[in-house]
Amino acid sequence: MPANPVRISNITHADVIAALDELSQGMGVNENTDGPADAGMTFFGQFVDHDITLDATSALGTRIDPATIPNIRTPSLDLDCVYGAGPEASSHLYGAGDAEQFLVFGRKDNPRDLARTCAGKALIGDFRNDENIIVAQVQAIFIELHNLLMSKRVEGGSEADDIKACAHDGIDKHIWHDHVSPKLSNFEEVRRFIRLHYQWMVWCELLPAFVEQDCLDWALNDPSPFGWDAPVMPVEFTGAGYRFGHATTQHQYALTDGGDPKGLFALPGFGPRPVDGNIDMAMWFGMNGDVTAQKARPVGPHLGLPLLNLPFVHGEIELADIEETLTLDQSRNLALRNMVRDRYTYQLASGQQLAAKLGTKTVPVPDVLKHKGFTKTPLWFYCLQEAEAHGQGKLTGAGGRLVASVFANLLKRDPTTFLHIPHFKPWHGFKGQPSVMAGIIAYIDANRAHMKHVEDLQCG
Repeated sequence: MPANPVRISNITHADVIAALDELSQGMGVNENTDGPADAGMTFFGQFVDHDITLDATSALGTRIDPATIPNIRTPSLDLDCVYGAGPEASSHLYGAGDAEQFLVFGRKDNPRDLARTCAGKALIGDFRNDENIIVAQVQAIFIELHNLLMSKRVEGGSEADDIKACAHDGIDKHIWHDHVSPKLSNFEEVRRFIRLHYQWMVWCELLPAFVEQDCLDWALNDPSPFGWDAPVMPVEFTGAGYRFGHATTQHQYALTDGGDPKGLFALPGFGPRPVDGNIDMAMWFGMNGDVTAQKARPVGPHLGLPLLNLPFVHGEIELADIEETLTLDQSRNLALRNMVRDRYTYQLASGQQLAAKLGTKTVPVPDVLKHKGFTKTPLWFYCLQEAEAHGQGKLTGAGGRLVASVFANLLKRDPTTFLHIPHFKPWHGFKGQPSVMAGIIAYIDANRAHMKHVEDLQCG
């Protein structure tokens, strides 16, 4: 949408920042509140974000035209954050010899950790998936699933036949023949099998956990809600709408059943993970058994208190265009950072403007801002307001339609997605659990002994 710059009258930019700071301070909570989604879905959502977006050029504090921001990730649900560009172009992510189509995984000191360089950096397709030990273990699910299914494909048998049949479904034979090297046939079959299930989980499990179904239906049934010339990855989505995940983080989490809860930043990444950092997946994704999964917060204008004091931020944010500098405390406040980025870096449309464009019911400007003369609400906060006021803890209205439409667009535009296979259903091997994600976890746990080349793929 058109730029929506800050227009001030009778107040200063410092007053604007102070008002946004006051609003953000009221968002932090130091107790857990359970919403409808499993706690792991917050981090699966983070994993998905890293699969489709990476802005490596714009900096908070500098105004930038969103149309000029290059997206380093491919804007499609293709798991390039796991596979990179494949075993030939991203060979550092793969084994050697008979294991050259298997992904490196594990260390001698912790076979469940990500593979690492001698400097401790994770050997994965997107470095951000090592930023905390939860998202790192979501990444591990897909790596282990690939290696297990590659083992099954190489062995042959009924499961190998299922993988092959699923992978070729919806792809013309001549296209497969023209684009897939015979020596990579097993790899490409496994990768497409996993991609299809991943896409299905994003649309049928992740999004319904956080977005009202009416919004998903609207986005899927409207041929082009924003027009075919709309950006594939609109900045309203990356800079505001999809940041709803911040508001689903709890104050603290337990890693294992009966374990002591720990604050989010007591779960650091970007380095070798000790064995006692391995999580019990049943605590994060609901599974059959005696363990009760933790829950994510309901989507709304609250978030775990640790996010208002990011420990890894060490410098003050300078807003050169308006000659203002945030304090260090303000610079560490994720909620304030989101809204300052909205107003001064991207100049996003307000929540009310997006609601008017989409014809959804508006919610009022929060009192903290209204009393300072604000007539519109920053889009990120507006999406959270809608969820609390009308969505029963899920995105709805303009925010729900925004998020749903982007994912629907990604799935529609890519002819290889599950959406273009009308009869697609998740594989029976992943059944028997409350979700396909839980089914994949259970399948890996039950078949881990069948993985080939386990020790050869460990490094770091």
